[in-house]
Amino acid sequence: MVTPLAASLALVEPSPSQSPSLPQNVEAEAALLGALMIDNRLAEDIQLKLRPDHFFEPLHGRIYEQILKLIDRNMIANPVTLRPLFEADEEMKELGGPAYLAQLTGSGAAIIGARDFAGQIYDLALLRALVGVGREMVESALDTSAEVDPKGQIEGAEAALYRVAEEGGGEGSVKSFAQATRLAVQMAEKALNAGGGLSGVTTGLESVNAKTGGLHHSDLLILAGRPGMGKTALATNIAFNAAQRFVRDQEDGIAPEKSAGAAVAFFSLEMSADQLATRVLAEQSGISSENLRMGKISQQDFRNLARAAAELESLPLYIDDTPGLTIASLRTRARRLKRQRGIGMIVVDYLQLLQGTGRNGNDNRVQEISEISRGLKTLAKELQVPVLALSQLSRAVEQREDKRPQLSDLRESGSIEQDADIVLFVYREEYYVASREPKRPIEGDDAKTFEAHDQWARDMERVYGLSELIVAKQRHGATGKVKLRFEAKITRFSDFIEDTYLPEQRG
Repeated sequence: MVTPLAASLALVEPSPSQSPSLPQNVEAEAALLGALMIDNRLAEDIQLKLRPDHFFEPLHGRIYEQILKLIDRNMIANPVTLRPLFEADEEMKELGGPAYLAQLTGSGAAIIGARDFAGQIYDLALLRALVGVGREMVESALDTSAEVDPKGQIEGAEAALYRVAEEGGGEGSVKSFAQATRLAVQMAEKALNAGGGLSGVTTGLESVNAKTGGLHHSDLLILAGRPGMGKTALATNIAFNAAQRFVRDQEDGIAPEKSAGAAVAFFSLEMSADQLATRVLAEQSGISSENLRMGKISQQDFRNLARAAAELESLPLYIDDTPGLTIASLRTRARRLKRQRGIGMIVVDYLQLLQGTGRNGNDNRVQEISEISRGLKTLAKELQVPVLALSQLSRAVEQREDKRPQLSDLRESGSIEQDADIVLFVYREEYYVASREPKRPIEGDDAKTFEAHDQWARDMERVYGLSELIVAKQRHGATGKVKLRFEAKITRFSDFIEDTYLPEQRG
């Protein structure tokens, strides 16, 4: 009896007597090239989807590439203008020389079906890429001589399939300088249309956007701080602001690729989904998250809460609170969310709670963190989205008089600093000043006790509600500090406005 598994293997790996040819239609390729040479205007639509490497016949791919180059230079692309480019082409000589170009234009009827031919060539290229992935999967699965890692093979296969789905083949990562410059100009146009200063996904904080230009696609951003500084609160605020801006832009008729917002995937390895949702609801309803959890709210507060919840139901913010994720599992889930939900930003809270492949055991945590940070950077480039990863800092911060973090404080691995495009530190002096409160004076205490507490109270007044976002590293711009306001009760960060900027009060 033949099992289903054996049957599927027999289908993927043909017997020696069978040698099925790869999916292809050389006649359609020839007809399309002929149509393009007769009417160059057809290339306007076709080149948006079809690349030279999508052609099965390499010579046809080269002819197509030269046609596009001539058209791009505002020249006519026909057998006469293409002839000098193929005089020395060995493969062309085998087909009778440059006269082959004239043969391709023999049937003018091909112009009518040119777009259909292009679609079929593209689809067949996808099928060939799929065959390649399938063969590689079978070969790696049948090879038991190497270290057996089925989960790793599954992750690799899913990544390969994702590349096929996104790019139509394995050559999509190679871009000419012309393509790269077009992308750069598009990014500048997006920044201009957003009002200047914002070329990436918005953080919702104008001062931070002004410093960083937003969260750039394919960037890995590290947001670090000691416990109690508000890392998760800031990350949640940014994720919410990006998702909210995406919804608003859609309502205004702005195309998703031109939106300053994004659908967000939030991988919360520390907090549960309902805890994160509580934080967002607290921020939006203005009710303390602690009071929300304990039920210490009035009927009016509950009505505000219900209103905020109703408004947020359609928010494209997807929370994955699976504990103990490996970097490979996270990447698989992120690809799936990109494919199914169209996410444009990823948040990971936090990096040290992720696990590596597990091959090295626990004996080398530094190496494991290096693998994780590299994996996050690779994910950002692969999906073309910003990845904001939270990170813990070492206790060395607490030993210094100035508690402001430095790059050397990044915990467990220098590779985090190396892989990151931007490193941000959250610092709240209020946290440290509050912890230094001296003994509260009572009647009968000496003047020094009263003076010490008064000085502490003045220090608290100076730093109350203030926060610093320190840009310690930025590949795209300058480093520096951004002042923010932090409302601890509802865990909300907002732009800091100096008193001098407030409008003059008139009596």
